[in-house]
Amino acid sequence: MKSLLETLTAGAGYLEKNGVDEARLNMEHLLAHVLGCRRLDLYLRHGETLHEHDLARLRDLTKRRATGEPLQHLLGTVDFLGHELVSDQRALIPRPETEYLCDLLIRDRRVEPPARVLDMATGSGCIGLTLAAAWPDSRVVLADVSEEALDLARLNAGRLGLGRVRIVRSNLFDKITGDFDLIVSNLPYIPRAEIAGLSREVRRDPVLALDGGPDGLDLVRRFLDAAPAHLGGDGEIALEVGDDQGAVVAALATAQGWREARTRPDLAGIERFVLARAPLRPSETGAQAA
Repeated sequence: MKSLLETLTAGAGYLEKNGVDEARLNMEHLLAHVLGCRRLDLYLRHGETLHEHDLARLRDLTKRRATGEPLQHLLGTVDFLGHELVSDQRALIPRPETEYLCDLLIRDRRVEPPARVLDMATGSGCIGLTLAAAWPDSRVVLADVSEEALDLARLNAGRLGLGRVRIVRSNLFDKITGDFDLIVSNLPYIPRAEIAGLSREVRRDPVLALDGGPDGLDLVRRFLDAAPAHLGGDGEIALEVGDDQGAVVAALATAQGWREARTRPDLAGIERFVLARAPLRPSETGAQAA
């Protein structure tokens, strides 16, 4: 029988041969998942051997990972700013860039959280639920066009004890009522022609959560056009966009009358986040002119 270390090394080699990035790390996560321990605990157990039922389960997971099934789907959950969220094929896998956007918003509004928050195109609920957990006095609404995604968001809301959030099925703002102080969204922004060239793992995400139209910005344009009607006078939006889209989206927002449109970088220095304040309403424009 092979030791745990030998099993880990052999599995990592197999994943690497099958084109899996960070093969050793992936194998460590899979092995820790099978054994029900922390990944760091593996280093104290290198000399152990696996029981046959654990080994059989590990083989199955390793083969599935080698074919491109995302690690998060195999593990069933993902850590998102300290919250354990269920992750599966019903919605986009929560990513570190989105996690960082949530962290930025929470830190920026530590003193005065927004009273009314909308997470548009919520998917797994990662953004809205994280903000709801950080701002217990805020009224938070999660919206998505996909009923499957909303089922996943409901599951995650229940797991986190956030039954107070409101969940709405809506094609962008079609079914949204009332004003908000902050609307956050990670809309689909991949240009349609580029989807086929994405990694095996990303292509396991729902196409609905990826396809942003010919240039990737179809839904972003619709969002910028419709969102002002659902913001209070000084309300703000925060969007996550693609690697090369930040400046373009900020310019689009400015051209449509959004105020203080600006970009913020992610941890890699990419201007990925676009923030802007609601355009002045006609009554406010007239008052300023007077």
